[in-house]
Amino acid sequence: MHNKQSCYTRNTSRGFTPLAAAVAVAMASMQSAYAADSSSASTRTLDRVTVVGGQQGAQEVAGSAHFISEEELEKHEYSDINRILREVPGVNLQEEEGYGLRPNIGMRGTGVDRSARITLMEDGVLAAPAPYSAPAAYYFPSAGRMESVEVRKGSSSIKYGPNTTGGALNLISRSIPNEFGGQVDVSQGSDTTRRTHAHMGDSGEQFSWMAETFQYSSDGFKNLDNGGNTGFDTEDYLTKFRINTDAEADTYQELELKLGAYDEVSNETYLGLTQDDFDATPFRRYAASQRDQMNAEQEQYSLRHFAELSPKMDVTTTFYRQDFARNWYKLGKVNGNGISGILDDPNSHSAEMAVIRGGDSADDYLEVKANNREYYSQGIQSVLGMSFDQGDTRHDIEYGLRYHEDEVDRFQHVDQYKMDNGTMVLTTAGAPGSESNRVSGAEAWAAFVQDTIQFDKWTLQPGLRYESIDTKRMDYGTSDPNRTGSNLTVTEHSVDIWIPGLGATYQYNDRISLLAGVHRGFTPPSPGSDADPEKSVNFEAGLRYDDGVMRGEAIAFHNDYSNLLGTCTASSGSGCSIGDEFQAGEVTVQGLEASLSWDLAANSDKSYALPLRLGYTYTDATFDNGFSSSFGEWGTVEPGDEMPYLPQHQLTAGIGVEHSNWRVDLAAKYMGEMRTVAGQGGIPADEKVDSHMVVDLGGDYRFAENSKVYLTVENLLDETYAVARRPAGVRPGKPQTFMLGLKHDF
Repeated sequence: MHNKQSCYTRNTSRGFTPLAAAVAVAMASMQSAYAADSSSASTRTLDRVTVVGGQQGAQEVAGSAHFISEEELEKHEYSDINRILREVPGVNLQEEEGYGLRPNIGMRGTGVDRSARITLMEDGVLAAPAPYSAPAAYYFPSAGRMESVEVRKGSSSIKYGPNTTGGALNLISRSIPNEFGGQVDVSQGSDTTRRTHAHMGDSGEQFSWMAETFQYSSDGFKNLDNGGNTGFDTEDYLTKFRINTDAEADTYQELELKLGAYDEVSNETYLGLTQDDFDATPFRRYAASQRDQMNAEQEQYSLRHFAELSPKMDVTTTFYRQDFARNWYKLGKVNGNGISGILDDPNSHSAEMAVIRGGDSADDYLEVKANNREYYSQGIQSVLGMSFDQGDTRHDIEYGLRYHEDEVDRFQHVDQYKMDNGTMVLTTAGAPGSESNRVSGAEAWAAFVQDTIQFDKWTLQPGLRYESIDTKRMDYGTSDPNRTGSNLTVTEHSVDIWIPGLGATYQYNDRISLLAGVHRGFTPPSPGSDADPEKSVNFEAGLRYDDGVMRGEAIAFHNDYSNLLGTCTASSGSGCSIGDEFQAGEVTVQGLEASLSWDLAANSDKSYALPLRLGYTYTDATFDNGFSSSFGEWGTVEPGDEMPYLPQHQLTAGIGVEHSNWRVDLAAKYMGEMRTVAGQGGIPADEKVDSHMVVDLGGDYRFAENSKVYLTVENLLDETYAVARRPAGVRPGKPQTFMLGLKHDF
């Protein structure tokens, strides 16, 4: 029931790297304590390390970049990262439990399962539990406490490995304020959902601090047979402490310590519904899921040092450590059959379905697995930034180096139950370590260099990344709980790879710029796997438009995989051994990302704004060769088969009214139909997730200078829809829910 959180230094409006975050924090401190003395050299340093740099900076990146500001986050007060990201084109999402606790995020067709195919960071530090050896994000930073969110795709994302095919997601935590102040935010709504978010801090000349908590709980929107809680409780804590030299020191330096903690208890299950039961009672939870519960604890520590060596050179070094422990106790098998197979074919498993619905059974009929795992992730990373001019050409160069190691320790068992009058009764307790008893780990060196070259109307951004990864898996078997090594099997692998990339932008005129890029995509194989690394060559080209009132972009992408990997996870619902990897060979993913934002009242004399937002993503992802696989989502594949869980069409639209002390915003997303198993042509009904559209409403009213009240409605039209057919059976999206809240700044 604990889960402590991952954090690093933060930057409110700039950058994506530790360097950019560090410079921003340094500048914030310097501007608050020495506003009159803020040096032009530091300003130039901040400009040089701009990677996203807010909405305007995102328009200048040689690649696809999106910045979601704190103001945008406040429009709907989302705590679910799925809803936060849904207006970003090129991002693929698959909801699961309705709250975004363990999201499934992909980019440009990478696959979405547990966000394992993207580089996930908080403040520029890897945030997955074990990014190299077990990247599936069973822990995800609390989106509700973030100050802003950055998304990077394309050639410029090679700085953020190890996964470089789709892109990187960087969650930016709350910064230390420039002066004493804070905020209290309390809200309550449907299903006894409660949120309490509070933070405060202060900056002095040489010492600054910030403390924050985010408490989030709900009774859940699903109805368990015979009653019971289907919700969750989370507690999130974050502190930052910073010391720095005098702003006018010959070498300005700062040292920032960041500590985070997150605890979670969630009564969540992998057991979904049959299609008939979903059609009749979509928010039902079967009796056989009554024991299912996730308990998790996480802690993270980071120490960042920044030094401005000269007006045109600085270095940032970060030490980080993350510990994560979780035990998801959940139903896995009934009468020896996996729940995914039962729900896929309920007519052939009528006896098992009767027990799942609460009918009496014999002893040991239900198997509940204690998915007990402990993770750690730690390392040191350093970025040296420098800039110089050669005639009319400007160079901004970054050199980065990281040593990282991580590990996942599985020590699991299975308890057996019978169903007695709708209640599960323990009949045989499993011995710890008797189901899975193994340790997987990785050690990795990574380095990159990237030069942003500006001349005339051109910006070129060549870059090169190197990854050297050693993995090891030690499997002690199921009969050696003390790990004496009597049945030990050791598997070791190494991967070394160079990852080049090149991006370019051309400023055609004051309003229009053109962009193009090419880079190598890479994802490392898991420890113990004999699979080759995932590799691709990725292209993008497009244009941007910005006239100060209307802003838009359209980018086409083409990812040419020479080898696509699929990884067996419990969340994928595949009937395979957890951790096994499968090679699909050649795959082609191509598509289009487009977005437009426009203030309809900008050129009028209205006293209010009418912001309009549109977004569209088209994705075509097909296998280029045929094969047979025990990976359930692929199965028997023919050339031309479409990849599963990737809708071809996604459309978003939003419009709002903003006045001086109130605003209202509507946001809608259409998700096209998608198949759940690879195939082509018409999608069979039992392999399809139907298209749907969900509309959200948000509004707030500032009734005093420092206070406002807000109301949000998610799923305004109360649409009933399915989001997936995995891990086991049909899963519903969240129904209509309300939240009423009050914010006070001080």
